[in-house]
Amino acid sequence: MYVRRHLEEAFKEAGRFFPALLVTGARQVGKTTFLRKIAEAERRFVSLDAPDVRQLARSDPRLFLSQYPPPVIIDEIQYAPELLPYIKVAIDEARFNDKKKAGGLFWLTGSQQFQMMKGITESLAGRIGIFELHGLSNRELSNTVNRPFRPDTFQADTPGETSTAAFFERVWMGSFPELATSSAARWSDFYGSYVQTYLARDVRDLTQVADLNRFYAFIKAVAARTGQMLNYASLARDADISQPTAKQYVSVLEASGLVFRLYPYLRNHNRQMIRTPKIYMFDSGLAAYLTEWTTPAVMASGAMAGQFFETWCVSEILKSYANAGLQPHVYYYRDKDQREIDLIIEQDGTLYPVEIKKGATFRPDDTKSFVALKQFNKPVGMGALVSLHPELLQIRQDCMAIPAVQL
Repeated sequence: MYVRRHLEEAFKEAGRFFPALLVTGARQVGKTTFLRKIAEAERRFVSLDAPDVRQLARSDPRLFLSQYPPPVIIDEIQYAPELLPYIKVAIDEARFNDKKKAGGLFWLTGSQQFQMMKGITESLAGRIGIFELHGLSNRELSNTVNRPFRPDTFQADTPGETSTAAFFERVWMGSFPELATSSAARWSDFYGSYVQTYLARDVRDLTQVADLNRFYAFIKAVAARTGQMLNYASLARDADISQPTAKQYVSVLEASGLVFRLYPYLRNHNRQMIRTPKIYMFDSGLAAYLTEWTTPAVMASGAMAGQFFETWCVSEILKSYANAGLQPHVYYYRDKDQREIDLIIEQDGTLYPVEIKKGATFRPDDTKSFVALKQFNKPVGMGALVSLHPELLQIRQDCMAIPAVQL
């Protein structure tokens, strides 16, 4: 079953003026399916996954493009970076002949790999629109409208009468399209295969990993720390690797679209502020698999329940921007007085604080740390307390209570 992707509107709009469009993201998030579903009938499709096609693209790019002329979808472009300079030439020729017809000539997909992105920026600067596709969002699964999250403009379009058990089942299942729309009976098989495929193919393509077993131990260690501050020494110790290698491995996971680093909001030189980034797995289901929470009920009552809840909520907020073709300015705040704000969204010079709590009951001090933002001398907009409380309501003049299930 195909779930319509919210990225479609922003992608098509960009196709009116960019000659090339690139969709990046982790493996199996639906990049190829998305493009094939929205493609016009005359648009060709070619995948560089096939060894013979890949070899042609790398050895004779000019011949390859003559066999697969635009408008065309080229899948897995990272396998043939040699194509990029020739795509640039084709775009420039098309622009010279008829600029109005040069939009959307090449649709590309690829993993967020260092080499690929370097080639894109060097060869296609000013000619390509770049979009990031993630797993299915809560609003995509609910078939409701996408809205970039902001507390003061939030609207509860999604169903809000979901039980805690049903909510954590969604968190546990994760957001990969193949699994999110199917039976939970396939959960272990899907993620087991996913991890093995990732280790066997993508890791070897991304970097020289000497020991895949240690890299697997490293991924598990990262998953166990999702939503926590990034500690390279601790990760290195768990995986029996050096700290420089741990830093390299985090970059590999980030380039693969599996993790993201959330940086602290640092706009002054206050020595009391924590400067270490936090690390999150993008997919809560993959994190649950790697940390061996085998059922949603066990996960919901386990020691990591709060981490999974925060991971899912932050990921959903980031998806709401990515699906609109936007890059949000998001941060967190923590200082040595133990004041912490889980998420800060900065937009047009205004700061919007967000606190994420797994419970369903409000406490007066849940958002007390919001006052820390006054030190930055910037306007502070409506804040939000995202929780398991089932009702959208205003709990203070400057703070909304937002049910996580409605993100």
